[in-house]
Amino acid sequence: MKTVRLTTAQALVRFLNQQYLWTDGEEIPFVTGVFHIFGHGNVLGIGQALQENPGRLQVIQGKNEQGMAHAAVAFARQSLRRKIWAVTTSVGPGSANLVTAAATAMANNIPVLLLPSDTFASRQPDPVLQQIEQEYSVAITTNDSLRPVSRYWDRITRPQQLMSSLIRAFEVLTNPALAGPVTLCICQDVQGEAFDFDERFFNKRVHYLERRTPTERELNQAISLIRKSRRPLIIVGGGAKYSGAAEVLMELSRKHQIPLAETQAGKSTVPSSFENNLGGIGVTGTRAANEIAAQADLIIGVGTRYTDFTTSSKTAFAWPQAAFLNINVNRMQTYKMDGAQVVADAKAALKAIADQLGDYRSNYGDQIARIRDKWWAERERLEKVRFKREGFTPEIEGQFSQKEMNEYADALGTELTQTAALLALNRAVPVNSVIVGAAGSLPGDLQRLWHTDAANGYHVEYGYSCMGYEIAGALGAKLAEPDREVYSLVGDGSFLMLHSELVTALQHGYKINVVVFDNSGFGCISNLQMEHGMPSYGCEFRDRDGRVMNIDYVKVAEGYGAKAYRVRTLEELEQAIHEAVEDDVSTLIEIKVLPKTMTKGYLNWWNVGVPEAAANPKVVLATAKHKEMAKEAKMY
Repeated sequence: MKTVRLTTAQALVRFLNQQYLWTDGEEIPFVTGVFHIFGHGNVLGIGQALQENPGRLQVIQGKNEQGMAHAAVAFARQSLRRKIWAVTTSVGPGSANLVTAAATAMANNIPVLLLPSDTFASRQPDPVLQQIEQEYSVAITTNDSLRPVSRYWDRITRPQQLMSSLIRAFEVLTNPALAGPVTLCICQDVQGEAFDFDERFFNKRVHYLERRTPTERELNQAISLIRKSRRPLIIVGGGAKYSGAAEVLMELSRKHQIPLAETQAGKSTVPSSFENNLGGIGVTGTRAANEIAAQADLIIGVGTRYTDFTTSSKTAFAWPQAAFLNINVNRMQTYKMDGAQVVADAKAALKAIADQLGDYRSNYGDQIARIRDKWWAERERLEKVRFKREGFTPEIEGQFSQKEMNEYADALGTELTQTAALLALNRAVPVNSVIVGAAGSLPGDLQRLWHTDAANGYHVEYGYSCMGYEIAGALGAKLAEPDREVYSLVGDGSFLMLHSELVTALQHGYKINVVVFDNSGFGCISNLQMEHGMPSYGCEFRDRDGRVMNIDYVKVAEGYGAKAYRVRTLEELEQAIHEAVEDDVSTLIEIKVLPKTMTKGYLNWWNVGVPEAAANPKVVLATAKHKEMAKEAKMY
C-alpha cells in the first residue's frame, strides 16, 4: 500500500478536490469551494491546508458564520443540489453561529458541508478558550447543538477517522432522498496531526445520481387514481424543480387538462405564463389556485413536503372526497396526507405516468382559463392601488387608522404601496433575473404576484422562513449563476438582522442587488397581531419618543462601498433598476413603502397559537373564530 503523509486538514482539502457528481450523462466537480472565517481552532489547521494548496477549490472569506453558511445553502439550491460549498468556522461562537443556517438547510433538504472546529481531542489544555463545560460530560461541546439540525453529524478525534467519515458524509450529500446539512466537527489538535493516508483514498470519486423509477405497482396505482379523478390538481414542489421536471409537467398538464399550483420551492419550475399554471397555493397562494384546490378530487403532490402554508393548515382541500397521490424521492414525504405513495424521482415518475395515461382528460373544460384570467385581473387591480390621505382602506384585515397611515407617510416621506412597488419591480428587472427572498410579508406577495418565465428564477427560502437569509442567499445564487442579475428582496427587519455578506460580495467582486422594502417595522407580524384582535405591539420601529424611525439604508450601503439608490416613486424605482443593471458593483435600492399595503390572503387560513383568555374582547372574538376554523383541519 502506497501512503502519503498529510495532516488531517490537508487530507480533507485533497479529498474535497476529488469529488464529482454524475447525473444524466454529465460529470461535474461536486465541491466548488470553501467559505471561511478563520479563528481559534481552524486557522492553523484547515486554514493552513487551504493556504498551502487549495487545489481547484475557490476560497472566500465570510463576515458572519451564519451568513456565509446561508450563502453556501443558497448556492446548492440555485445549483439544483448538484454542487456545494463547504463552510469552516472557529471553535465556540463561530460554530454556534452555524445552527440557524444548518436548520435552514435541513428544512429545505439542501446539501451543505459544515466544518466547525472543536475542542482538543487530547483534553489538554482543558477547558480551552471558548469551550463549554457541562458537569455531566466533558465530551459535550458547542457543536453538539448541531446534531438535531444535521442530516449526518460526526466528531473527528483521530486522523484516520476522517476516511470513513468523509465517505459516509458524501453518501448523504449526494443522496436526493437525504439531502441536507452534513456536519463534521474536527478537533483543533487533530486538524494539525499527521497520518500516513492510503493514497487510494484521494483517487477521483464519482457519486452517481441515478433517477429512481416507480415500481409497476406504484405506477399502476397512480394511473388508476388519475383516471378515476374528474378534477385533479398537481402541486409542483421543490423536488420537481431539482429533478428538472418542467417539460413533462407541462406536457401532462396540457394534454390531460390538469392545472398546476406551485409551492414556494416549486415556483419557477414551470413558467408563470404557462396556460395551466395557477400560481402559488395555500396561505400565500393565489385565489385561482386555492379555488381549484378546494374543488379538486385528486391532489398530485410532486416533490412537496405539504407544509402548513401549502395546505392552509390542512384546510385547503375537499375532505374527505379528495384523494392524494404523492411522488417524492423521500419515502417519509410520500406518506403525508395519507396519500398513495410513489417513491421515485419526480421527472422519471411523471414521464412513466405520461406514457401510460392515454387519452384521459379532466372535466375542467374552460374553467382553468377563466379562473386564471380572473386572477390576472386581480393582479392588475393591485398594481393600481394608490395611497390616499383620506379614505384609504388597506387590502389586509387589521388595518391602521388613516391618521396612523398618514403618520407613516410623513415619517418615511413616501406614499408608495408595497404591492405597486413590487409589481413595478417585476416589470423593470431583466427577464432572466434571479430573485431571492425569505421572510416577512414579501414571500406572500412574491408567491402571489411575481411573474417569471426564467427557469429557476425564483429563489424564496420558505421551508424555514429564515430572516437574514436574503442577502447571503443572493451571494450564493450569484456564485451559482454569475451571468444572471440577482436581486435580494428584503424587508428592513430582515436587513437589520443580517446583511454582512453584502461586504463579502463587494470584497470578492460578485455583484448582487439588494432591494430593501422599508416600512419601519416587522410588518408581517404586526398584521398577524391585528388580524387576531390585538393592537400592533412591539413590531414597529419607533424611538423612545414614539416617533416612526426613518433609517437611512443608502448611507449604510455607501459606507460599505456599494452603489445605492433612494426610491420614493415608481418612476424613481424604474430608473434605479435601469441604472443598477449597468453598474459593475453591488447595489442597494432603498424603497420606502407604507405598512399594511401588502396583499391579503385569498381563500386561505393559517393555524397559529391563540390566547384562550384575554381582557381584550376583540382578541376573545378572534380566538373563537379561529377555534371554529380549526375544527376543519385534518390530522393526517
